[in-house]
Amino acid sequence: MPFYSEDLIEEVRSRNPIAEVISGYVKLEKRGSVYFGLCPFHNEKTPSFSVTPGKNMYYCYGCGAGGDVFHFLMEYENFTFSEAVQELAKRAGIALPQKEEPFSVKREDDRKRKLFEVNREAGKYYYMLLRSVHGQTAFAYFKRRGLSDETMRRFGLGYSDKFSDDLYRYLKKKGYEDGLLKESGLIAYDERKGSRDKFWNRAMFPIMDVRGKVIGFGGRVMGDGEPKYLNSPETKIFDKSRNLYGMNFARASKSPQILLCEGYMDVIALHQAGFDNAAASLGTSLTSGHAGLLKRYTKEVYLTYDSDGAGVRAALRAIPILKDVGIMTKVIDLNPYKDPDEFIKALGADEFQKRIDGAENSFLFEIRILERQYDLKDPQGRTAFYNETAKRLLEFTEELERENYIKAIAEKYQIGFEKLQKLVFSMGVKGYAPKKRLPDANAQRAERAPGTEGRKKEDGMKRSQKLLLTWLIEDARLFSVVKQYIMPSDFTEEIYQKAAEALYEQFETTGKTNPAKIADMFEGKEEQREIAALFNARIFDVETEAEREKALKETVVRVKRNSIDCQSANLDPTDLSGLQRLVEDRRRLEQLEKLHISIE
Repeated sequence: MPFYSEDLIEEVRSRNPIAEVISGYVKLEKRGSVYFGLCPFHNEKTPSFSVTPGKNMYYCYGCGAGGDVFHFLMEYENFTFSEAVQELAKRAGIALPQKEEPFSVKREDDRKRKLFEVNREAGKYYYMLLRSVHGQTAFAYFKRRGLSDETMRRFGLGYSDKFSDDLYRYLKKKGYEDGLLKESGLIAYDERKGSRDKFWNRAMFPIMDVRGKVIGFGGRVMGDGEPKYLNSPETKIFDKSRNLYGMNFARASKSPQILLCEGYMDVIALHQAGFDNAAASLGTSLTSGHAGLLKRYTKEVYLTYDSDGAGVRAALRAIPILKDVGIMTKVIDLNPYKDPDEFIKALGADEFQKRIDGAENSFLFEIRILERQYDLKDPQGRTAFYNETAKRLLEFTEELERENYIKAIAEKYQIGFEKLQKLVFSMGVKGYAPKKRLPDANAQRAERAPGTEGRKKEDGMKRSQKLLLTWLIEDARLFSVVKQYIMPSDFTEEIYQKAAEALYEQFETTGKTNPAKIADMFEGKEEQREIAALFNARIFDVETEAEREKALKETVVRVKRNSIDCQSANLDPTDLSGLQRLVEDRRRLEQLEKLHISIE
């Protein structure tokens, strides 16, 4: 694998402005010197994802995801570091040398490559079993569902055997160690029963990323077992909130839109019928991560969700998420059939194409579903419906677009254009806004940022150290002031001390800071998140320079006092030079408490 020098990596980073790169994935709005948008790594309604060009870093205040432009691609695209460098170099027109990669960089890349390899081997094994005597039940199941041999081959369909350690024994013979197998999500460990397969006696659906690499599996039980459908757990290479089943095929389709379904069989049935632009979410509600992925390949999404109540609710949740990233959305009417698979079997591809051609505008769909909540035969119910519709029409900030929708609604519900226009205007004057269409309780639970459950309030001293380093990044003037009292060794958190050493070196040698370069010093994902949070701590909300100077002094004093306390607690009584340093530090702290710190 290639290795790239520090200077070359810095050149690639500098020639790929982070806001410009990320705006290709996330809709960003500028607020001062920082850009904000909906986080692509967890589902949210209020933007908490920030991109700061001055730091060359991104950070989400909701889930803690953060890093530089390389790490964004590594998280979003599932790239290794080398792949991220290559992609950005290509984007900037930079030629890369081919040299050997050092162990420190290679280790994380190798782990991901091995996980891809294990999943590929599992997929091959399941594929083989389906076509053996062991897989006859699953093979017959797929045939009953109307799938051809070619379709089964194209989607890599397979079967997991009835024995609960069948795959485990196969992969062990291939030489894979237990730690890697557990990390892959394919094998679980039970203290009494030992290692067991995650999937057994199931028809298997390999889940691939957009590049066609197997990242996980879905399994449909053969028989009466529970759960009926089972997906791989999330791993280093599999994030169900940012991958779509069938997207590896759909992204290459020549169709102008993506058909978004709810299940594996819907996708497969549509592809077999000639609709190669179908994809589906993986047992979860649509997320902003899915929407960001879709935006990379299309401007239009047609929802082909089930026609029952659950499908309608799923469509209502998906529409605003797609709208937020600028995707035009329509809804396909599948009635009287439940889902695309059932529709295709009953009426065929030509009739389904007619439903695509007649797909309903998503806003008009929302209004039609809203209509069900009111009795339009009753004057009071009709009035309430018109009032709520007028509030919804206020969503459209562009006058021309709003007027077009007012006209469409007025014609459909026979209210009269001018009357509805006047009602919308009246609602706007009164300050009404459309109600937030919140998802149901299950969807809300799915939207919570990973790792936020039970998160403890941050330790006060840890926050003070973090805040001081953030201040140094934000305002270079502070370094000459702070270095008189605080040295890197005063930061008692190990990761902060390492960051401070690099930061102080940058100040001393160049007079400037490069937070993204410091972030690259840390390899682990959790360290990356921690260092991103470190450089994006919330600055105190102070209005005047005097208040800012007072806050700075209090923070410096807290950090110094904590450093002295830690030195004192760990001081060897025989260490005379250490004792002298401690006495000197205490003297300087006493002086500092009496001084006024000036930022100028």
